[in-house]
Amino acid sequence: MSIDAGNKLRHLRESLGLTLRDVEAGSSEIAARHGNQEFFIPFSRLSEIETKGTLPSIYRMYTLAAIYQCDYRTLCDWYGVTLDAIAEDSNVTAIPRTHRFTSVPRPDSLMLPVAVDPGFDVRRTMNLARMIQQWGTVPLQFMPRFTRGSHTYAFLGTEDFTMYPLLMPGTFLQVDEGRTEILNEGWRSEYERPIYFVETREEFLCSWCNITDSDQLVIQPHPLSPVAPRVFRHPQDAEVIGQVVGVAMRLNDWKRADVRRPDVPRARLN
Repeated sequence: MSIDAGNKLRHLRESLGLTLRDVEAGSSEIAARHGNQEFFIPFSRLSEIETKGTLPSIYRMYTLAAIYQCDYRTLCDWYGVTLDAIAEDSNVTAIPRTHRFTSVPRPDSLMLPVAVDPGFDVRRTMNLARMIQQWGTVPLQFMPRFTRGSHTYAFLGTEDFTMYPLLMPGTFLQVDEGRTEILNEGWRSEYERPIYFVETREEFLCSWCNITDSDQLVIQPHPLSPVAPRVFRHPQDAEVIGQVVGVAMRLNDWKRADVRRPDVPRARLN
């Protein structure tokens, strides 16, 4: 694979009309700009990369991408490293703590629904896949027009039972960073009560919150949760990142190892 990638690099260089010495000179300038000689590529080493399958370092990959005006991800893909697969591969390890979800792919374009059934009604529960009439490729530079508000995304840790059973461990969260004010009242049920995403000095928390008269932030778990309430100085020891405004949660494949169904006979219906 390294030989194939090297051949592609050579063909790319030659198609641009660049010599080995040209690349060496350009890499010297890049190394000087960054104050790091790791970016420098001697012409002899570039020849080895192209013809002998020598693996370039991440610094030299950057240099080649810059000089050839080529996407860094494309060069990585030539070597069998598909950076857009990071999000998919990130589920191989269950992370116990709640954390920000940052392994989001950044391709040049995304597949999005561009035509939706006119009968789509947001008030009704329905299969969204059946409502999408056409998928299309949208260039990434046009993505900002789809953005509404300032949102971040987070993943509820596989061992975070703070809001259980309202929010299952492993839930994907959408957080509105524009809503940081803690509301102590105004909801009619637990489903309307705001849930906040909070960053402490040690971890991220997702919970109901209260602010006391002494400016202390109270992390209030769900009444059925085994987690105890916690109190932090606010904002010194705990910062409210925002309010949870959306969740993606699976209901059928989460199991807690130490939970056993009580052996109680079911009541007869008649």
